[in-house]
Amino acid sequence: MECKNFEHLIPDFVGRKMDFRTLKEFCSHMEVCEECKEELVIQFLVTEGMQRLEDGDAFDLQNELQIRLNEAELSLRRHKKWRKLFICLGIMAILAVVGIVLWFVL
Repeated sequence: MECKNFEHLIPDFVGRKMDFRTLKEFCSHMEVCEECKEELVIQFLVTEGMQRLEDGDAFDLQNELQIRLNEAELSLRRHKKWRKLFICLGIMAILAVVGIVLWFVL
């Protein structure tokens, strides 16, 4: 992912509107690009901070951003596990069908 694409996707991350593939690319890029991570922090602080000021709520935005990043990582790990499970189930179903066919043929 290029930095320009990353910056364009920050509002979707803040609004939790990313699909898993995009979220994976987004998080992977953020891990290797300090400039983009810094831009995410700035945009998150501004976006969420302004909303909280308007609402009059107390906030710890640095902590909330870390929680959001942790949630994204957990979501990606869960998605990966489910994907592996469905792939395994698909392979098992194919093998079962092949076994049944071979049993009838032989």
